[in-house]
Amino acid sequence: MTVPNFVDGRESHAAGGRTLNLVDPATGEVFGTSALSEQSDVDTALEAAARAFKVWRRSTPAQRQLALLKIADAVEARAEEFADAEIRETGKIRQVVLDEEIPESVSALRFFAGAARLLEGTAAGEYTPGHTSMIRREPIGVCAQFAPWNYPLMMGVWKIAPALAAGNTVVLKPAETTPSTAVLLAKVAAEFLPAGVFNVLCGDRDTGRAMVKHPNTELVSITGSTRAGIDVATVAAADLKRTHLELGGNAPLLVFGDVDLAETAAGVIGAAFYNAGQDCTAGSRVLVHESVHDEFVAELTKAAAATKPGIDFGPLNSEAQFSRVRGLIDRLPSHATVTTGGTPPGGPGFYFAPTVVSGLRQDDEIVQEEIFGPVVTVQSFADEAEGVELANGVPYGLASSVWTNDHSRAVRVSGELDFGCVWVNTHGPLVSEMPHGGFGHSGHGKDLSAYAFAEYTRVKHVMTRFGA
Repeated sequence: MTVPNFVDGRESHAAGGRTLNLVDPATGEVFGTSALSEQSDVDTALEAAARAFKVWRRSTPAQRQLALLKIADAVEARAEEFADAEIRETGKIRQVVLDEEIPESVSALRFFAGAARLLEGTAAGEYTPGHTSMIRREPIGVCAQFAPWNYPLMMGVWKIAPALAAGNTVVLKPAETTPSTAVLLAKVAAEFLPAGVFNVLCGDRDTGRAMVKHPNTELVSITGSTRAGIDVATVAAADLKRTHLELGGNAPLLVFGDVDLAETAAGVIGAAFYNAGQDCTAGSRVLVHESVHDEFVAELTKAAAATKPGIDFGPLNSEAQFSRVRGLIDRLPSHATVTTGGTPPGGPGFYFAPTVVSGLRQDDEIVQEEIFGPVVTVQSFADEAEGVELANGVPYGLASSVWTNDHSRAVRVSGELDFGCVWVNTHGPLVSEMPHGGFGHSGHGKDLSAYAFAEYTRVKHVMTRFGA
């Protein structure tokens, strides 16, 4: 099978005929190819999007809402087909995709369908004598968007839905290892959108750079690694393009001594190993009060050892990601202790055993770097101030959590944590109505919520002079 591009309302192969191999991460075997788009393909897609923008920008909010609602219904009706495509390229657990990821994708489409009809701004009025001022919220134009390989469909929806709701047109590039659901989404959406409004280009990093550089691109939005975000921002800066960067994370979980240790350990393991830890909010960095450190490490170890690759979570996405996670374990300092896991479980595919590492220090590589695998690190802290200092002591600022039965402490620590999201006594739930995005090396801008919708609009002041 070959996954094509979808441009200007129809499937198309790369003009140069080049392709990339697609690998099933559950087996490590090549099962197909995808289009490797080059400059001419980028030109075709961006030109189609620019033409379509002239029409789509003049659609009413009600028309855009209806289109997104119909797309949501179609995705929901074809959930099994989307699950087949997603699992083939990610190896995810099927029931998780059907019960959680596809419903969340549908929910986001429906939320932004509603947001299309709720543009808000400063009231029109006479702010200087003889003149009436009003604010217009307008679409920006053509958006070049990049979806990651950890949640190809769901985060693809997070990109396109607010952009389309606001009246923009889109060229979306999925990750090179997971293109199928993006192309299927575009094919489904084409029944309800004018040709060229939503396009998908498959390809590699060079394809992406060409999209960012293209003169028709007005805004660039990426969910990906910090390295990829810096690359996008650097290229976009040369033409002063707007950027929206949802990048890496390294989430701390502050566990205080007043919690139920077994219950909290189960919650931490669920947050850490969901999607094999391949989540920018994964609860991979545990900070536990010294009074319960040893007991909590024992509980974490027991809970992790009971978690089974292939049953509770799928494989790592690629051989490169597998090698990266294994390298972090192989380079552990001598003062670190692997209490469970630390190796592949054996057999085919890119699976990695659930792993807990204790005895770590703040400047250790595995503490400072995003792991993106089923690995939990554990450090201890003596008091609240030290816990907060350790939590904030990394370059990332996406997500965090506080685990305590002391309400005052929870509120106080939440205010001190330098992260875009703070959970209390849980870690990981997201809803369409609330923003998702971070600070520092986790980027800027928000996915989900009305804040994301606003990211895809521009503000224009119109002043009219009237007679006496």
